[in-house]
Amino acid sequence: MTALVYTLLIFLGLGVFFLFIHLVMGRLIRPVKPDAEKMTIYECGEPTVGSAWVQFDLRYYVVALLFVIFDVEVAFFFPWAVVFGTTNKLADPDLPEGQRAALTRELLPAGLPPVHGKLNPDPIGPETARQVGWIAFADIAVFFGVLLVGFAYLWKRGDLNWVRTTAAEIQAEARPPIEGEEVLASAAPQMTITAVHSPTGEGVH
Repeated sequence: MTALVYTLLIFLGLGVFFLFIHLVMGRLIRPVKPDAEKMTIYECGEPTVGSAWVQFDLRYYVVALLFVIFDVEVAFFFPWAVVFGTTNKLADPDLPEGQRAALTRELLPAGLPPVHGKLNPDPIGPETARQVGWIAFADIAVFFGVLLVGFAYLWKRGDLNWVRTTAAEIQAEARPPIEGEEVLASAAPQMTITAVHSPTGEGVH
């Protein structure tokens, strides 16, 4: 435990040292020639317009969340591919016994209790490996199918369209109006003239 604490302290000290030594070296070596143009706010090469206290478009967050979700889910394919490749090698009936025993030790998790009193379990046979491979293939097919269903749902909703408002307007124009909407549309011009005021200051209704 003491060695682990010393290791963490050394790692922390080296991290802080390398962080501040580069900042100090940059402060001492770089030329300092400020002017009005250099002191302006820089944001992605574009001049700032308006106040910073504005509401960002929700599409930024939607696209970022979708990327994180699908990126994390795709990361689960890598450990599955490792296990699936090992089971395919074990399914080969011509595999030498030494390699079969080594692949079996790689496939089984470390730290498991002895199986039937054996520290080294029996090598996995070709038939067992073939069954495990088919189960793993069905498992990843269901997993990937769920991802495709979610992707199709987002595509159908239009969340993958960057300019979603334009697409929504096009769909709204193509859709035939409902009977209730025609009545509201005909009554709208009559409702807009109620805000006219007379010269005496009294409202005209």
